[in-house]
Amino acid sequence: DAIGKPKGHQLKVSVTAAPRAGRATDHMLRYLANEFGVAVGDIEVVFGRMNVNKQLRIQSPKRLPAVFAQQELL
Repeated sequence: DAIGKPKGHQLKVSVTAAPRAGRATDHMLRYLANEFGVAVGDIEVVFGRMNVNKQLRIQSPKRLPAVFAQQELL
């Protein structure tokens, strides 16, 4: 599981779960909840739940993943 370098307003998130019946999305939400310091319920899939491209809304993140800090240094 990893977050790639941001491209504009997009992030590439790689997960180890298989993309079957929404399992990869659920796994990604748990992973991102940990990375942003929020509960899984604080992340809403706006669209793309069963698609490789998704839009998420994260309610009041407590912290930002390291990839954002690296971008600020550039």
